[in-house]
Amino acid sequence: MTQQALILFAHGARAASWAAPFERLRELTRVRLPAVRVELAFLELMTPQLPSLVAELAAAGIADITVVPVFLGQGGHVLRDLPLMIDQLRIDYPQLRLNVVEAAGENAAVLGALSDYCVSALGAGV
Repeated sequence: MTQQALILFAHGARAASWAAPFERLRELTRVRLPAVRVELAFLELMTPQLPSLVAELAAAGIADITVVPVFLGQGGHVLRDLPLMIDQLRIDYPQLRLNVVEAAGENAAVLGALSDYCVSALGAGV
């Protein structure tokens, strides 16, 4: 049984189709990390939301969870809402190691990949 989980944490939206790129990202990541439980959680409007997913993982015996905010920037949700949730989860599940990394859009490698995509758009035409 895996003891480690990676949670891709996204905003959520009313339209179910909005989650499709995040679901593809989850699947691509699962393929690359077969020994890690890779899940997708949302801040609002979609399920599972982060607290319920962490509860499920803790009940399954996961001891180490890393949360990756798949947000392009560090707006209010990443700067305020997420830290409050993580603080409460650390209180509720003191046995867990909860790690939160920077928002995806703040990471140099992610920005480089997005820049590559933008530059390649010039050759794609309409």
